[in-house]
Amino acid sequence: MRTFTLFVSIPALTALLGVAAADRLFGNRELWRGVVLGSWAGLIAAIAYDVFRLPFVFAKSLGVDSFLPAMNLFKVFPRFGAMILGQPIEQMNYSFAAHAVGWIYHFSNGITFGIMYVAMVGCASRRSWTWGVLMAVGLELGMLLTPYSKFFSIPVSATFILVTLAAHTIFGTVMGMVVQRSSTGMKRVALLNS
Repeated sequence: MRTFTLFVSIPALTALLGVAAADRLFGNRELWRGVVLGSWAGLIAAIAYDVFRLPFVFAKSLGVDSFLPAMNLFKVFPRFGAMILGQPIEQMNYSFAAHAVGWIYHFSNGITFGIMYVAMVGCASRRSWTWGVLMAVGLELGMLLTPYSKFFSIPVSATFILVTLAAHTIFGTVMGMVVQRSSTGMKRVALLNS
């Protein structure tokens, strides 16, 4: 993961930002708008995704674990950070750096999915936001079919599947709606400026 982050992810992000900036300065700004819109939608969707998961993560400390299952849904983030930093994956106490890099990686995934979504749907003002849900649920199903849960020692139960599918549905809904509404607003502004 460290090698991928340093030699694939960061250079690809730099290239995308460079091409998008060139489009903003010299092109028709369509790529620029798509990258900005996708980034914004993906970030907002990732925040909504995590806000939905907070009650499960803090169910015991909130005293609601009698009716809401306590689930350690954020346990992978410091592990992501440790992997990127070249540290052991399993640690007793993860460093602040491992936590910070893990959370940054998590939100960068949300942003990336937002950009991918905009690239896939094209002019979102003519598409239903439900395509965002389809994409997000597809990502979740893909994750469940990979060794992800086994690698990170995540017990996959019916409750886990329901909670994570609901969280991904929220991610997709928010992402799809933000893109659709913002795209419609951008189209109106473009028409007014022409």
